[in-house]
Amino acid sequence: MEGIPLGERYKHFFGELARLAHAADKIDETNVYQEWNPGTRKIMDSMLKDNLLPNSSLMNREHFVEFLNQIKAGKRGLILMEHYSNMDLPSLCYLLDNDSEEGRDLSSRIVAMAGMKLNEENPMVKAWAEGFTRIVIYPSRSLAAYTDPEERAQEEAKSRKINMASMRAMDAAKRRGQTILVFPSGTRYRPGNPETKRGLREIDSYLRMFDVMILVSINGNCLRINPETPNDMLSDLVCKDVVIMTASPVIECKPFRNQVIESLGEKPDERGIDPKQATADKIMELLEEQHNSMEAEYQKRLRAASGE
Repeated sequence: MEGIPLGERYKHFFGELARLAHAADKIDETNVYQEWNPGTRKIMDSMLKDNLLPNSSLMNREHFVEFLNQIKAGKRGLILMEHYSNMDLPSLCYLLDNDSEEGRDLSSRIVAMAGMKLNEENPMVKAWAEGFTRIVIYPSRSLAAYTDPEERAQEEAKSRKINMASMRAMDAAKRRGQTILVFPSGTRYRPGNPETKRGLREIDSYLRMFDVMILVSINGNCLRINPETPNDMLSDLVCKDVVIMTASPVIECKPFRNQVIESLGEKPDERGIDPKQATADKIMELLEEQHNSMEAEYQKRLRAASGE
């Protein structure tokens, strides 16, 4: 696979990132809301400028603008986005910031729900992540690592405290007119592992807490998981690429959720169907359809950028 490991390509930024970084290394219920750091954001933007090829852009701009207008009118807004790499959120914000005044306004309102790993795994990963406003959560799947009953009980108590604080922070953000961004798969997609692209059933709960949403698909990616060391974020491979971020029309959350559940028929639980999982699966299905519909355009732009 082509590409240069992230830690090698941008090692020259490490000293400056360490000087600028100030987010907590360990997460507890007191520090789940983390405001963006302008210093590290500037470095992230320079990395994106290096690697986003010409013709990288937003598609269906009018849907982004309509979504922003509804938030400004008082609606609680949710962005559900595909997840391929730790450059997904930075790329979206970069493209919004460089698109228009409305794009910059929407970018400034985005608060991403992020797992603790970004803060706790590596100081440089944390420094890059803190260029963007985040609410940190304790992912439920992380509890699977604890098999000792006493240790697991302690971690479950810790996760409850952190996630209750995160929900309070999210409510406060919505009241301020910010929009919450969630990756419905909960993890980056790993080729050959379709389970990493399955929606989390917790997404159903988000739909009950928001008024409107847009689905954002991603074609192209300038940071790719290194198959040899998939769990080491600093070994992710930096690649120049065209990146297209596409927005769905604005969707009303509650009617969407109700429609999915109604389509399951009566008493789905008794037939072994999980309505919450069905809602998450439908979100991922729509994102996949949107992604596939833009693939030809992505390939066309990539050929043009390569001079073919």
